[in-house]
Amino acid sequence: MTVPLVGRADHELLLDLLRLPTAGPLETGTGSTGPQLWAAQRRYAQAAEALGFTAVHHAPARPEDVAADGVPLPVREAVAADPGFLGCQPSLVLRLGTAHPRSRTVMFNVHLDTVSGSEPVAFDGRRFTGRGAVDAKGPAVGLIAGVRAALATRPELADEIGVLIQAVAGEEGGALGTIGTRPLVEQGWYGRLNVFCEPTGLRYLPRSTAAMTVGVRVDGDDAVDDRPEHGHNATVLLGYLAQHLGQALPPLADDGRVCVAGLTTGPLHNRVYGRGELLLNLSYTSTETASRLEAAADEALRAGLTAFRARFGTVRELARTARDAAAITRLHWRKRGLPALAGTAPWAEHLLGEAAAIERWPDEEAAFTCDAIWLAGREGTASVVYGPGSLEHNHAHARGEFIDLADLESFAAGIARILLAFRDTCVNDTRSEEPAW
Repeated sequence: MTVPLVGRADHELLLDLLRLPTAGPLETGTGSTGPQLWAAQRRYAQAAEALGFTAVHHAPARPEDVAADGVPLPVREAVAADPGFLGCQPSLVLRLGTAHPRSRTVMFNVHLDTVSGSEPVAFDGRRFTGRGAVDAKGPAVGLIAGVRAALATRPELADEIGVLIQAVAGEEGGALGTIGTRPLVEQGWYGRLNVFCEPTGLRYLPRSTAAMTVGVRVDGDDAVDDRPEHGHNATVLLGYLAQHLGQALPPLADDGRVCVAGLTTGPLHNRVYGRGELLLNLSYTSTETASRLEAAADEALRAGLTAFRARFGTVRELARTARDAAAITRLHWRKRGLPALAGTAPWAEHLLGEAAAIERWPDEEAAFTCDAIWLAGREGTASVVYGPGSLEHNHAHARGEFIDLADLESFAAGIARILLAFRDTCVNDTRSEEPAW
């Protein structure tokens, strides 16, 4: 009988992680008292210690990290408003054995923060459910099982290559790694091969989109419900613009996606809300697409405002809104200028596809956004995304999130093959280098 790679101790670890609420303040809106990321990372480090890992870094981002270019506006605003914002979102780096040169090091990245929303935590012997099951606490546990399997095959592995694990915060909520993965990379905690553990259906993905977030803000006058024509109806205006932009922008995002996201004006029935905001997320895999989408958003908004005025100018309750729409509406960029990962090195393609027998994500299938963007353009490195389950099928960010034990088992086996294949590429490399850390 074959001994499973993901054993009972791994089951208990995953259930413990799922029970710990780790949605960050950008997700919950409740401030810095909610997430238990310190506890989750300590529990994860404890499990990794049994394999020979030690914690070489465990700290939140620094204020100077927030001052860097490209940090999303909501992050900057949250840091200014809440002194505990950074402190409740640490990132952990684990190292197996002693330090090795970067050219002989593999880094695995997994995020332990989640989106908001509580999901029942359960395991029925076949399937784990709970917030973070697939994105990405399940992959985090499968990663440890995979390292264990590699060590069982080759106990001297830690003497031959370096293995790092980044267990980060700040991936969700729109922070996009700027207070988690990016500071770790800038401090040098990465390898020649870097694997970001996200749901890919057990295929390696050599690309990662980046995303821009734009807000369409309306700043008009409120009115009582008995005299709606005296105010500016931001709800109707933004609702119309959501439809207009949702139709006009997607054809321009051929290598990304346009997500018409939240629309907020007000919760009550007895007034006209004159202020509100519509959010759109625009993903891309190239700076050319990003520039095109940025310019198109401005043009599409102007066209939408013109169309709104023509359509609603004669409606008594909305005539003032139509007349003033262009004056009270503007674009507000909350996030832009982030890099995208457009591909990986040929040697990594060979290692993963041939030596490790990992299936490749098809070129014609759209990529998605994750922290892998922060390794884009790093000389001498290759980076990919690889993990169990899928964002859609396993209900990531949605009700009913789950991961199947069989997928974790297959993922752990894939991690072991990657480590052993990487060791084989390094065994004849006689270059003398100082350790990177």
